[in-house]
Amino acid sequence: MAFSDGLFNRIEQRTKVDKNTILQLAKELQDNDLKNEHTLRNVIQKLSQMTGKPVSSEQEDKIVNAVIQDKVPKDVDKMF
Repeated sequence: MAFSDGLFNRIEQRTKVDKNTILQLAKELQDNDLKNEHTLRNVIQKLSQMTGKPVSSEQEDKIVNAVIQDKVPKDVDKMF
């Protein structure tokens, strides 16, 4: 799936994370099982550190449950 530079620009404006870092994280995610709770929690913590936005235990639990239960939007472009 190819993403437009506009999408990366919107993400960078909101998160202060550059395109190369996003692509590097996407590669890591591709190589792991996102239905694995341990993997998800590691990704959430990494994203929290990258963006400088803390994620509470409750928020982390909600994110993990949403991903495992397939309640995450499929169209990434509409998320931003």
